[in-house]
Amino acid sequence: MGRGIRVAIVDSGVHPTHPHVRGVAGGIAIDREGRISDDYIDRIGHGTAVTAAVKEKAPLVECFAVRIFSEKLSAPASVLAAAIDWAASAGMHVVNLSLGTSNFAHAEMFRSVLRRATAAGTFVVAARQEGEQQWLPGILPGVIGVEVDWECPRHELRAVDAGDSVVFKASGFARPVPGVDPRRNLHGVSFAVANLTGLLCRQLEGREVRSVEEAGALLRTLDGPAASEASTGIDGAVQDGASSVAVAGSAR
Repeated sequence: MGRGIRVAIVDSGVHPTHPHVRGVAGGIAIDREGRISDDYIDRIGHGTAVTAAVKEKAPLVECFAVRIFSEKLSAPASVLAAAIDWAASAGMHVVNLSLGTSNFAHAEMFRSVLRRATAAGTFVVAARQEGEQQWLPGILPGVIGVEVDWECPRHELRAVDAGDSVVFKASGFARPVPGVDPRRNLHGVSFAVANLTGLLCRQLEGREVRSVEEAGALLRTLDGPAASEASTGIDGAVQDGASSVAVAGSAR
C-alpha cells in the first residue's frame, strides 16, 4: 500500500486535515522568485484533491507537499524545475506532476532537471498529452508520461506502446464524493496522473527499482482488470506563454 515510499506532490499545496488526506509527512512552498518557505497549505484545493487520489491507491505512502501555485494555477517554469530538483535532493521516490507547460522553449531546462532526478533515483510522473496538446516535461524521455482514458476504471491503468516508449493511460476522475456525479466533480488529465502515481507507489513498496524502464515494467503488470483485482477534483498544469506552467486539462 505504498509503505516507505516518499512522493512529492508538486501543485497548489495540501490541506493535511482533509479526511481523504489525513496528514502529510512535510512540505515546502516555492514562490515565483524561487524563495522557499514552509507554508505548504493549499488555498486553492487542487493539490489536496490530487493528494487524495494518490492516497486512495497507496494509503501508507509518505506525501510531501511542494506548493508552487498560490493564488492561481500557474507558475514560472523555472519554479517547476526548482521543485523537481528539491524533490530529488530530498530523497523522494516519486514526483507527481499533475501539470505541465506547452512552451517547448523550456525543453532543454527540463531535460537537465530530469537527468538530475534520474541520477538521484527519483521517478517523475507527469501529464503527457491531452488531445493534440503535448506537455513538458511529460513528453520527454525519462518521465513516466500519462494520458487520460475515460473508459479506464479508476483502480486500473492501460499501457500503450508508442514507438520506443510506453504511454500509460488512467482514469481522469478524482476520488468520488458521495452523491456527486463524477463528471460534476473535478476531473481531467491531472487526475489520470495522480491515479497512476498511487498505483506506482504501491508497486514500488519493498522493491529496489533503479530505472524508469524497470518502473514502467512494474506498471505494465497492472494493465487490465485481472491485474487490478489481483493487486487488490482538480486538474492543473503549468502554462502561460513563454515562461509558465499550469494545471493540465483542468475542468471546472
